[in-house]
Amino acid sequence: MQIAFSNTTTVLFSLRKNSPFEGGLRGMFSALLILFSITSTLAQDKDGEEQEDDLDTEVVNIVKPYTPIISDAFKVKETPVLNDSVTTQKKEVKYEIFSVPVASTFTPAKGKAETVEKAKPIKLYDNYATLGFGNYTAVLGELYSNFQISRTDNAGFYFRHNSAQGDIDDVLLENKYYDTKLDANYSSRQRYMTYKLDAGVEHQLFNWYGLNDYYTENYETIASEIDPQQQYYSGYLGGSIAMDDSFFEKATAKIRYTGDAFSSSEFHINAQPEFSFPLTELTLKVDGDVDYLSGSFDHGYLSPNAIEYSYLNAGVMPALVYVNDDLSVSLGAAAYVSLDMENSETDFFLYPRINASYRLVDELLIVYGGAEGDLKQNTYYNFKKTNPYVSPTLFVAPTSQLYEGFAGLKGKLSNSIGYNLRASYGKDENKALFKANQFSTGAITGEGYEYGNSFNVVYDDVNTLSVFGELKVDVSNTFALGITGEYFSYDTTNEAQAWNLPELKASLFSNFNITEQLYGGASVFYVGERKDLYSNRIMPFEPQLFGEKTLDGYLDANVHLGYNINERLSVFAKGSNLLSDNYEKWFNYPVQGIQALVGATYKFDW
Repeated sequence: MQIAFSNTTTVLFSLRKNSPFEGGLRGMFSALLILFSITSTLAQDKDGEEQEDDLDTEVVNIVKPYTPIISDAFKVKETPVLNDSVTTQKKEVKYEIFSVPVASTFTPAKGKAETVEKAKPIKLYDNYATLGFGNYTAVLGELYSNFQISRTDNAGFYFRHNSAQGDIDDVLLENKYYDTKLDANYSSRQRYMTYKLDAGVEHQLFNWYGLNDYYTENYETIASEIDPQQQYYSGYLGGSIAMDDSFFEKATAKIRYTGDAFSSSEFHINAQPEFSFPLTELTLKVDGDVDYLSGSFDHGYLSPNAIEYSYLNAGVMPALVYVNDDLSVSLGAAAYVSLDMENSETDFFLYPRINASYRLVDELLIVYGGAEGDLKQNTYYNFKKTNPYVSPTLFVAPTSQLYEGFAGLKGKLSNSIGYNLRASYGKDENKALFKANQFSTGAITGEGYEYGNSFNVVYDDVNTLSVFGELKVDVSNTFALGITGEYFSYDTTNEAQAWNLPELKASLFSNFNITEQLYGGASVFYVGERKDLYSNRIMPFEPQLFGEKTLDGYLDANVHLGYNINERLSVFAKGSNLLSDNYEKWFNYPVQGIQALVGATYKFDW
C-alpha cells in the first residue's frame, strides 16, 4: 500500500497482505493522514500561496523487519444459519391399533422353593440314670440330675456306685471292692462374675488280698485268720469365683477330710487366687497358693508309735506374659515357704516358671519349650487314690520338683491329623515311691495289712528323662483315633530302683459311630516292666526271702458298644481285659480276667 499527500511529504508504506499488523497500522495511518491534512491546510492559510511553491515533493521509504506472530485461535460460538434452497417437511402419520382377543390354554406352574435337608435337633435332657450288671457280680449304677433354678442359677448332683465281688483265680483272701460317691454343685452366672459351690462324699472298700508266695506255701489256713478289709471315707467342700473386667480374675478353695477304718484322719485345705494386670504390650499375672495339711495315723507299720504330720505351704507365682499372632512367652518364677509344724522346720524354695511357643508354619509346626518347678503337697487321699492297697502307716511329706526342662514340636499335618512330640528332663527331691512293705515269718497275729500285702511310701531324689509322642486322627464326625507313647529313664540317689515306675507307657483309643443309633469305642493300653522289693523283716538277707521282683509288662484291651433305641433309652455292653491276662498291676495283686458288663441308660426330665 502506498499513501501520497499533495503539497506535503509523501510517505510510502509497504505492508504485506493479511499481515497481523495490517489492521492496526491502517488505523494509525488514517490518523496521521488527517493530522497532516490539517497541518497542511493551516500552513496554507497562514503563509499563503507563497509558501506552497517552496515545498518539494519527496518520497520517504520506511522499512521495518518482518517478525511473524501466530495469533490465538478463537472458537466460533455462534451457530451458522443455513439458507437451503429446498426445505423438506415431515408428513404427519396417523395410525390406529385394533385389539383382537386371543384364547390361551397355558397355565404357568407355581414356583416352589427348594427345601434344605436339616438334621433333626438332638433333644437334650437334664437327667439320666444308668444301671449295669456283669460277671464277678459287678454292679454299675449312675444317676445325674440338673435343676434350672432361674435364668442364671443351676444346681445338680451326681451319684455313682461301682462294685464287684472279686472271685479272682488263685487268690486266698477276700478281694471284693466297692466305690460309692455323691457329688453336688450349685452355680450362678451374674453380670460381672460367676461363682460355684461343690460338695461331695465318698466311701470305698478294698481288701489287701496280695499275699506273697511265702504265706501261700506255708500257711494253708491263712485265709481264715486274716481280715484284709480296708474302708476309706472322704468328704469335701469347695468353691470358685471368677470376675469379669477386673484385676482379680479367679479364686478357688477346697477343704477335704479323709479317714479310714483304722482311725486315720487327714484335713487338707487349699486356696489359689489369680490376678492379672494388663500393661502396654505385656500382661503381669500373679497367682497365689496356700496349702495346709494335717493328719495322723494310729500307729506305724509293725510299730505302736503313732505318726503325725502337719505342713503349711505358701507361695506366690508372678509372671510376665507376651502374646502375639505367632509368639507367646511367659517369664516367671514360683517362690514358696514351707513350714513343717510337726518338726518346727522351715524351708524356702524358688522354682522357674518359663514357657515359650513359636508358630513356625501356621498350624503345621509349632515349637515350644520351657522350664518349670513346683512344690507338690502329697496327701493320704492322693496316695490311696493312686494305690488303694497302701497301709495306714505312711509318712506324708511334700515333694520339691526343682525343675523340669522340656522342648517339643506340635501341630497339624492336616485338618484331621494332629501330633505332639516332647522331650523333658527334671529333678525331684523327696519324690514319693510305692514299695511293698516287709513281711514277718512269725506268728499270724498282725493287722490285715502286715503280711507283705500292703505298700509303704519311700522318698528319694530322682532324675527323670522322658520322651513323649502323640498322634490324633479325626477322620470324620463318625471316627476318631489316638495313639500315645512315653519312655522314661530314672536315676535314683538312695533307693536301688524307682520302685513301681514303668519305663514305657503306650495307649491306643478310638471312638466311632457305625450308624445314627449304633456307636462304640475301643482302647488298648500297655504298661512296661516295673520293679518292687521282696523283703522279710526278721531275715532280711535270706536269698529266698529278699530280693528285687520284676513285674511283667501288660497289655489291656477294652471295647464298648451302645445302641440308641430312641432319644431317651439306650443299651450298652462293655468288655475289659479282653486278652484274659491276670497281670499284676501291683506286686502280688493279680487283676480280674475278662470282664463283661451290660446295661441301659435312660434320659429324662423331672
